[in-house]
Amino acid sequence: MKVLFVNEAGVQELLPMRDCIDLMRQALTALANGHVVLPLRSLMRLPDQSGLLGLMPGYLGDPQAFGLKVVSVMPHNHGTAYDSHQGVVMLFGALHGEPIAILDATAITAIRTAAASGLATQVLARADAGDLALIGTGTQARTHLQAMACVRTLRRVRVHSRARENGERFARTHAALSPVPIEVMASPEEAVRGADLVCTTTSSREPVVKGAWLSAGTHVNAVGACFPLARELDTDAVQRARLFTDCRESCVNEAGDYRLPLAEGAITESHLLGELGDVLTGKIAGRVSADDVTLYESLGIALEDLAAAHFIHARAQATGTGTWLEWGGPAS
Repeated sequence: MKVLFVNEAGVQELLPMRDCIDLMRQALTALANGHVVLPLRSLMRLPDQSGLLGLMPGYLGDPQAFGLKVVSVMPHNHGTAYDSHQGVVMLFGALHGEPIAILDATAITAIRTAAASGLATQVLARADAGDLALIGTGTQARTHLQAMACVRTLRRVRVHSRARENGERFARTHAALSPVPIEVMASPEEAVRGADLVCTTTSSREPVVKGAWLSAGTHVNAVGACFPLARELDTDAVQRARLFTDCRESCVNEAGDYRLPLAEGAITESHLLGELGDVLTGKIAGRVSADDVTLYESLGIALEDLAAAHFIHARAQATGTGTWLEWGGPAS
């Protein structure tokens, strides 16, 4: 028996963004149709609270994908040679339970998270949206720029980082990913005002985008805050928006962007309209007016990782790529 091993570079080669957007459509549709098993992720924090280990198991019924993502989250890695999120996705055979793949989780997370935002943008943003504001300049900002360029025709791209040199580095390094020059803005307000696509990809625990800055018709992908006491959007931004998420249980338990306005009494539970899969299957309406502000609250779920891992495994088999390691069990 052999197990596929794919490192970061291999994942980037085998998982193109456009294909991953299609995979996210399939996975979130399966979630809406009940063809999955998806426990809420569990977290183990280090004693000094400097980082944590997240365990994300799941089962996706079609195609059959059964496995687990183990990921460390180290916020202090920002600005170093290490990504803030590192780990592995492990894929198992759904019939016998044998390990079949060990894949780099950093690259899968970077691509599938942006791909899910790309799908949300396809479904919720106005067709003519193309003025993009990126708040944050890390890995997720890069992949979100790729995803937004896949699903909308970008006519302007603005980026803001707390450290201007990071914004300037981002603009230089990733110029080839944008069809127009990347503008570096001095403040998040300058980046957001007038934009009709906004992606927040920061590690901030306090709001970086205010509702007062959002134009009518804007679509927001809120990506960075995935803990109950952290948020990237202020209460006004959430109040103004038609709010959707990838998984309701995850949002209710983990999303500070939702939980904090709820605790303030500024919104009710009904403000969370539903999951993106509910929109895809026609169970609920997405955008209903050109002037709607729409908000996709991204938590990131194991189904997204498993769909990507299954695709990588199948593509590696078909193309003869990846590294195949000898393992125990029946001979292959």
